[in-house]
Amino acid sequence: MTETNPAPIVDTATRREIAPGVIVIPDHRIPLVPNIGIVLGDHSALVVDTGMGPRNGNAVLRAVKEVAGDRKLILTLTHFHPEHGFGAAPFKGKANILYNRAQGQDLAAKGPGYLEMFRGMGPEIAEALEGTELVEADEFYDGAEHEIDLGGRKVVLRNWGMAHTRGDQIVWVPDAGVLFTGDLAEEKTFPIFPWFPPDDTDIDGENWIKALKDCAAHRPKVVVPGHGEIGGVEIIEDVRKYIEDVSAKVAAAKVSGKDGEAIVAELEPAIRAAHPDWHFPEWIGFALRYHIDTLK
Repeated sequence: MTETNPAPIVDTATRREIAPGVIVIPDHRIPLVPNIGIVLGDHSALVVDTGMGPRNGNAVLRAVKEVAGDRKLILTLTHFHPEHGFGAAPFKGKANILYNRAQGQDLAAKGPGYLEMFRGMGPEIAEALEGTELVEADEFYDGAEHEIDLGGRKVVLRNWGMAHTRGDQIVWVPDAGVLFTGDLAEEKTFPIFPWFPPDDTDIDGENWIKALKDCAAHRPKVVVPGHGEIGGVEIIEDVRKYIEDVSAKVAAAKVSGKDGEAIVAELEPAIRAAHPDWHFPEWIGFALRYHIDTLK
């Protein structure tokens, strides 16, 4: 990020209701700002992601209290990455913080390293992260699925194990047909493959594809991606097709005997040209190198 980029600040004033009792604080395509969700039931409210750092976390908490009133608060994250969950500290003691087990393991093992890495990415990011505390969940769930009763409304948390990270989870609101995907699916954005060997290689492309197929099988009316514009199931399908296409192209290039650098040099510009309106093309190379390193 350069100094011409906007600061990664969540704009809670632009929150909007996308279905009865389901509210989104949109990212406005600001880098390192996620789409944040609030799901209201009769007696409880679920918050999905916090933004990055205590300033964002406090702003989101204030917005949540404005719409939730005296409802009990529950906070969950789509995954542990800083822009999604490093604003959790203000919620400690004010909400029940609930992660899946793998998210907690990711945060404990990688959180401090990611915090330092992000602080070095530019002054705006370092400022947003000033005073960040990494807090443990109050409660963990094990297994692939966990249901939350908000009072007159049930919400399902679902995970598949390692995909984009070790602990990605979706948040499914069945009665509203709304699906929060986290970074399993971003709208018109090249999927983030955090392939940083040897420091971080916890990605599973095949399982990621499976997760996206299962997400699409819910037939959501509204898809809230981790980043980008809210839309429909086409967001999920576009990401699935992209990962499948990259995998197939790398496999074919490897069969032809090309080495890794030659594959990247050939495929990266072609893939970019095939998606001229997608954002953050710097992630194409990471996806290619992941497949080069892992495909047999």
